[in-house]
Amino acid sequence: MTSGFRDQLTAGRRAMAHLIHVWHERNGWSHKVLPALAESLELGRVHSSQISNLRNGKLVSPSPEVFYALAQINKELFQGIDRIKNRLSAVHPELIKALLDSARPIEDNDGEPLSAGDFFEIFVGLAPLPSSFDWFIEESEAVILSAALADYLCRGKPWRMCREKVMEAYPVTKKQRRERFAEVMSGLRDYTAEELDGELLDLHAANRALNVTTFQGADDFLEDLRKRGLLLKDQEKLEIIFSD
Repeated sequence: MTSGFRDQLTAGRRAMAHLIHVWHERNGWSHKVLPALAESLELGRVHSSQISNLRNGKLVSPSPEVFYALAQINKELFQGIDRIKNRLSAVHPELIKALLDSARPIEDNDGEPLSAGDFFEIFVGLAPLPSSFDWFIEESEAVILSAALADYLCRGKPWRMCREKVMEAYPVTKKQRRERFAEVMSGLRDYTAEELDGELLDLHAANRALNVTTFQGADDFLEDLRKRGLLLKDQEKLEIIFSD
């Protein structure tokens, strides 16, 4: 009983760490954005160190105020930053710039913003992650998934032949992320597991734009990438065998 209880709490902390990390990755935020937003709009108090420790799974016993602040922030983002843009511009112009770049909330499976209770239940392992966050990419598979991504989106063609079309389909406007995406697609670098976790929805959207007949969800897209990665690994093994 004790072991099961502790395992549940450990799994909950890991899920919460994944949730907070992917939330930041998808928006391209630093760990200072949420605390600054909470302070600027008087939505509760959450410190940068708490956000950092939540992302690393090291915050063992956060106060109820942490979950309250996260929920209030999430609700404001869900309602749209147009409501708060003028107020934030007056008190924190750098913050509104970050939010104008990207300000995605966390929604549950019914399209509603996560509440304080939802955040808490995930943290203690009583509730699963929303389906749009419910995947864990391991570091060991990030390299092969990066290679599979280029092969998948370009349909096996060289990057120079499909670059313009694929970059147009990639929905992200932030310069740093677009440059990183182009480097991965050209084989100059690979995504880390954390980066892939944060990119997956946008990569899925790019695939949908390139292939309008597909009806797969993001989890199916990830599974297809994994299968493509295994095929690429098998091809590499065959090439090594025949080259010997």
